[in-house]
Amino acid sequence: MRKYLFKIPQKPSLFLSLLLSVSTFAQVNDSIVNSNEVISVDEVIVTAGRKSENINKIPSSVTVISQKQIQEQMEFTTDISQILGNLVPGLNVSNNKSTNSGQSLRGRTVLVLIDGIPQSTPLMNGARDIRTIDPSVIERIEVIKGATSIYGNGSGGGIINYITKKNFNQNPISGQTSVGITANPYNNKETFGYRVSQFLSGNVNKISYMVGGSIDYTELQRDGDGLVLGQTDGTSNSYQNNVYTKLNYQINDESEISLMYNFYNSTQHAKYISKNGVFGVSPTIGVKGEDPGKPTGTPFNHNLIVRYNNNKLFGNTQFDASFYLNSFRSMNRYVESAVNWYGPGQTKINSNKKGIRLNFNTPFSVANIPGEVTYGLDLLNDVTYQDLTDGRVYIPKMKMASFAPYAQLKLDLLENLVFKGGIRYENAQVKIKDFRTIASGPNGEGSIDVQGGKFPYKGTTFNAGLRYTKFDIFNPFISFTQGFSINELGRIVRAAEESTLANVNTKPILTNNYEIGFSSRYKMLNFTAAYFISTSKDGVNLVANENGILRPLRAPERTYGIELSLDANISRVWKTGVSYSFVEGKSENNDGSKKYLNGTRIAPPKATAYVRFSPNQKLNIALNYVMTGDRDRFNINNKGVYLANEAPVKTVNLFNLSSNYQFNKNWGASLGIDNIFNYTYYTVASQYSANAANYVRGTGTTATFMINYKF
Repeated sequence: MRKYLFKIPQKPSLFLSLLLSVSTFAQVNDSIVNSNEVISVDEVIVTAGRKSENINKIPSSVTVISQKQIQEQMEFTTDISQILGNLVPGLNVSNNKSTNSGQSLRGRTVLVLIDGIPQSTPLMNGARDIRTIDPSVIERIEVIKGATSIYGNGSGGGIINYITKKNFNQNPISGQTSVGITANPYNNKETFGYRVSQFLSGNVNKISYMVGGSIDYTELQRDGDGLVLGQTDGTSNSYQNNVYTKLNYQINDESEISLMYNFYNSTQHAKYISKNGVFGVSPTIGVKGEDPGKPTGTPFNHNLIVRYNNNKLFGNTQFDASFYLNSFRSMNRYVESAVNWYGPGQTKINSNKKGIRLNFNTPFSVANIPGEVTYGLDLLNDVTYQDLTDGRVYIPKMKMASFAPYAQLKLDLLENLVFKGGIRYENAQVKIKDFRTIASGPNGEGSIDVQGGKFPYKGTTFNAGLRYTKFDIFNPFISFTQGFSINELGRIVRAAEESTLANVNTKPILTNNYEIGFSSRYKMLNFTAAYFISTSKDGVNLVANENGILRPLRAPERTYGIELSLDANISRVWKTGVSYSFVEGKSENNDGSKKYLNGTRIAPPKATAYVRFSPNQKLNIALNYVMTGDRDRFNINNKGVYLANEAPVKTVNLFNLSSNYQFNKNWGASLGIDNIFNYTYYTVASQYSANAANYVRGTGTTATFMINYKF
């Protein structure tokens, strides 16, 4: 097996040398963020408790990615899954594909939200929920780590909440235009891509607005040796389109109503098809050819949110009500033959959600102890199904109705001791009509009639935590939180082998998360640390059977890990920092023995480092490093091969650069380089896959140049 651990070109081109000379990068800190950055320790976030609160009073691990950091990341990548993988300790790195399969948070599933509205499809996970919005419309990203009951279904590993932009200035109209190109400077044939975005915002009387959109074309992608990457779920020759609108009307000093609509599309229009290599020996590459199927990816993701906010509904009670619609489609790749159905075909997962979220916050005081209670109700209707483009039904419509009341208490027990505790009751029911399974042979062979039914999912989750905030040098917290998730019912339904689904295990996945940690600020240093244990008595892990088909296996599970970060303001000009995260996990077999969880759940250790140089207000220069380490937990089977997602993972080292220069108040330019040393490597997901079709290398050097105009 060839190894590519740290390859630097023998003769770097003059073009690359020029690029290296003007580059910058931004790195987010965990839990406490440098006060010289956009986010400070007094900054408020809304995701952790459904209301604005100081980040240093939250008894859990939080990562906040600011708008400035998003923009700097976008100087060399617009893939939101890569941005998150670079910046969030505990989250696996991107797999360099259009799906986020395997990008778990602390070894468990993560609930993705846009302005608090769920994007994930728990009934049938298409693994495209992280890439559901263009980063240009995001104001900040709030990541709450560990199971959390405050948002309900699907948050066993935590929450990623994209907070969209709004207009902050009072001008009638202002705007920003960005135009740029991308290319591989070493092997540039067919690698030129482009990006164009336009945004307008303004404030007229009581109405503020922001409208805009972007078109992003990702070029043909090549590895460090110039080979075309394999095309299976790839992003070569793909278009990402985004349209965004937010309107806000200030009714009076205490209340407002807003409307947000976002359309996102990301599809691959491949000019190449995959030619399989040999797993562990040679990569799967792209060769000229046409894919007979429809473009894969996300044909559409529509989000419409109407929100009403009143800061004094009665007394000092704050009230927030949101009505939302979400329509999402995930298009899988075309296959000539499948083990699950007869003949060629291409499936698509469809999800249509509508819901209401009502949230109240009432402050109070008892025996001179100030406190507040946050309480409300979530209503959700979710219709999810999977069919083929030729009309065959793979998974019939699963109609879920969910009712979930919740309450969260916060008390300042002592002057600097904050207590938070809460409860949420989940009551969901999924209805499936009688259906006929898809045929596995000609003339309907293998198809059976299945009796549908009603599938209840109920559970009560709790959370409690303490944080002591008196000393900057030692700000500790301890917490216990629970999460509620519905097993992927769709996988069970589409593999039904009985005439009835009456025996389906409808127990929800209840996750317990125990965590202890602290943050520390001393002069120029910021340090954070957290240790967590996450358990579930009836967890779920996708395990391949003898035919290679992934089936959900219910078994007790335990994951654990640590997260560390250190950041230093060396001077006004120089900043630096490092982070490290480690997670591991096992499931328990029926005989009491334990087995490590596979690569789709557990990421290898991850370390990051950065150095930032800002000599003046116009120029920023920095270097970022991301390392994913080794993980080798499994043995080959009696056939001499690894089971799916159990192959060893070797270390990957990547460096990125980005830069921006502001010529004047209107004009600026940026230059970014992804994988600056043209490192040839196999992605983490391709290494553990144990599958030749997925044994794909990562992208070689990609340079991005942008011109920006503001008015």
